This record gives sequence, C-alpha cells and structure tokens, in this order.
Amino acid sequence: MELARQNKTENVIARFFANPMAGMAIAIVAMLVGFAFTAPNFFLPANFLNILIASSVMGLVAVGESYLIIAGQIDLSPGAVSAFSGMMVAVLLKNSIAPLLSVPLSLLVGAGIGYVNATLVNRLKLQPFIATLASSSFFRGMAFIINDGKTEQIFDKRFLVLGLERFLGMPISVWVLIIVLVVFTVMLRYTTFGRNVYIVGGNPNAARLAGINAQKLVTRLYVMCAALTSLGGVMLAARMNAGQPTASSGLEFDAITAVVLGGVAFSGGSGSMPGTILGIFILVGFNNGLLLMNVPSFWQYVARGGLLVVALSFDTIRHLIKKR
Repeated sequence: MELARQNKTENVIARFFANPMAGMAIAIVAMLVGFAFTAPNFFLPANFLNILIASSVMGLVAVGESYLIIAGQIDLSPGAVSAFSGMMVAVLLKNSIAPLLSVPLSLLVGAGIGYVNATLVNRLKLQPFIATLASSSFFRGMAFIINDGKTEQIFDKRFLVLGLERFLGMPISVWVLIIVLVVFTVMLRYTTFGRNVYIVGGNPNAARLAGINAQKLVTRLYVMCAALTSLGGVMLAARMNAGQPTASSGLEFDAITAVVLGGVAFSGGSGSMPGTILGIFILVGFNNGLLLMNVPSFWQYVARGGLLVVALSFDTIRHLIKKR
C-alpha cells in the first residue's frame, strides 16, 4: 500500500516536470512572490508597459529562435545582426536615403545574413553553433567597420516615428511585436510549414521519407530569424536615435533563455509559441525586477546565467522523463 502510494506520488511529480509549462509555473510564482516583497513598483501599470517595450526587440529574436530550435538548429548571430542592421540604417539615413528605402534595404541585408548562415550549415556542413558563432564575430566586426567604430546619430524624424510614436498608448515597436507573435503563432500551429518544422526537428528520417526538403526548410528558418532580428535592430536604432556598433550584446542568449524557459526542447521537435511568449515576459520581467531592486549590473549577468541554467535543467529533466 505504502509502495503504491509512493509510486503514485512519483508519477504525479514526473508528469508535472514532464510538462513544458512546469518550469514556467515555478518561475512565474517565484518571480511574483519575490518582487511583491522586494520591488512593489513592479506591479504598477506603467512598469508593465516598460516590460512590453523592453520585450520588443528580444521578443522578435525569440520568435525566430523558437522555430530554429524546434527544427533542431540554433542561431548565435542575432546580437551582431541587430547591431549591424541598426548601423546600416543609420548610415543610409546619413547619406540622405529615405526611410522608405533605407529600412527595407537594411532588412534585406539582414535576411541575406540568414542565408549566409544557412549556407554554412547546409552546404559546408558546419555545426549550427560553430557556423553562427563565426557569423556573429564577422558581422559584429562589420558593425564597427561600417562607420569606423563610431556611433551614428539619427536625425530623420520620419524614421524616428518607429521609436517615438504611440498608438493607443503603446509604442509602434510593441504593436509590431504583437503582430509578429500572432502571425507566427498561427503559422507554427496551423500550417503545413509549421508542422514540417516539428517533423524536421523531431524525426529527420521521417521528414525525409515524407518528402520534406529539410535543407530548404532550414534555409527559410535562418532567413526568417535574421530578418526578424534585423527588424528588431532597426526599431532599436529608432528608439535610441542612433546606430551603435556595440548594441544588442548578448541578445541571442537572452532570446535562447526565453525560448528554453518557455518549454522549447533543445533536442528539437517540441515546443510552442505560447510557451515562448510566456518565456519572453518571464525573462524581461525578471530583468526589470532586478533593475527596480537596484541590483548591480554585474550581478544581473550572474542572475540571468543562473536562470539559463535552471531553464536548461528543466529541459534535461523533461527529456529524461520522456525516455523512461
């Protein structure tokens, strides 16, 4: 009897931790309880708007990373792509290129970087981690070279609307994030393309037998991730009134942390956009709460690293439980 009760308890615990939402549930409860005592201003409506604004760039990257990780890939170049895109649009505007042309050009170049990443992975057969790490180093360097390592101020008011204008009380960047989240949630869950992403990441052999062109799919995902990242970099430049070669440092790691915290398995083949959305706001809310508590910046790095370890630990636990 006692043994049966113990086994039942163990099964309940195992089912809880096997659920992708388990880590999020623990993180949300811990965060809300902790900040209720240490940072009461965290619950003010104005602060929730700050969280949304802070989520706008990282959220776009997290969407792209979600698709890639579900498909068994990863991209470590978003920080560099964001900075390069912001510098490029600033330099184009400086040379009197209208925003209606400079913004699409910057996004097109960003998408091109994604194609380069896909080529390194598909054609040269480099591991995604190595390929995109090399790409990150290259384009971070290009972000410095494009303007001799200097920050480029932006004065074009037509462009700055992206960072300053508000609609229904929320910045344009927040609305862009909301639209992207809705579109890509629907696309992942209800389209053939979305189903193929899961198949390629979960069972490459089944994907091949089903006639899915995995290389073509992976190319589209890298291009998509880079284009979303480039859009984030352009919006960040509009918000900062400048292109900065040092911008978005560590952006990719924040996005990956949010994705894994949201229940997307690093092993590929599982995860959801609603989970990623919650992961985004957990991570940004966590960072926001640390700022309200006046935690020194170097301790914030330590805390975010710890959060990533916790997120990866839950991913490992889920994987082990599924294998039982």
